Amino acid sequence: MKEAMILPVIISFAISVILGPVVIPILRRLKFGQTERTEGPQSHLKKNGTPTMGGLIILAAVVLTSLLYVKSHPRIIPILFVTVGFGIIGFLDDYIKIVLRRSEGLTPRQKMLGQILVTGVFACYYYRMTGGEMAMLIPFYPGHFLHLGWLAIPVLFLAIIGTVNGVNFTDGLDGLASSVTVLVAVFFTVVAAGTKSGLEPVTCAVVGSLMGFLLFNVYPASVFMGDTGSLALGGFVAATAYMLEMPMFILIVGMIYWIEILSVMIQVTYFKKTKGKRFFRMAPIHHHFELGGWSETRVVAVFSIVTAIMCLVGLLAL
Repeated sequence: MKEAMILPVIISFAISVILGPVVIPILRRLKFGQTERTEGPQSHLKKNGTPTMGGLIILAAVVLTSLLYVKSHPRIIPILFVTVGFGIIGFLDDYIKIVLRRSEGLTPRQKMLGQILVTGVFACYYYRMTGGEMAMLIPFYPGHFLHLGWLAIPVLFLAIIGTVNGVNFTDGLDGLASSVTVLVAVFFTVVAAGTKSGLEPVTCAVVGSLMGFLLFNVYPASVFMGDTGSLALGGFVAATAYMLEMPMFILIVGMIYWIEILSVMIQVTYFKKTKGKRFFRMAPIHHHFELGGWSETRVVAVFSIVTAIMCLVGLLAL
């Protein structure tokens, strides 16, 4: 048990730390740089040219570490599949934006088709694994599960794709998505160890990789994870929650993700309904606080503290 928890963190952290100084200069040399929106916060314009696609560092550390434990912990395979699957979608999106100079990257239709495909494969596996039950542990009601019948399948698609895009929206400030997600990964590690689920190697690998990545991603960031990293992390969070039979807990421990995505939905809807007025100063909501005078580091600190508190609430909800 200790070996499956401590060593993956150390190995993944080491890989991430070693890859950082190797990958970042390569990304810079290839001019895989971030392009900030001119309509965004003006303080972000100085980030133009900062290497992106750093999610490759996270993915490499997680995959290489997890492969060492696949034989003894086969239940981590579906989580790895979803993580890598969404990471590939993110990589293609980043590559098209940066290398092919197409500002929108993958079209919304292409991106959604990719996400549906990866989610669909996982849904088939999960359905067969659970014998069609797909029961979900109910927070604050220990030992009781919610059975949705056939509705569990569309809920799974909504939960996974929603979480993935929530993490993607959260990745807008230096170290924000990394800091929030490392705490969520620690929560899943505690639950995985406590339930003896056999998922600890991959959850610990994510913890280690993000701790290493944060050395390069905290303000002022020398690399961004890009969609390569944010979509992969979203896939990890959602798939792990399902493998632990606790997708409803994403609403608790991943509250920041859902606040971010809801802020965008509210902003767009309000803008259309009022013909040009804004509900927030800017969406996603972390930009709202920035334009209200908060520094990037303060937003990251507050959002991380909220996540840490919600993870504690999640443990109480077990």
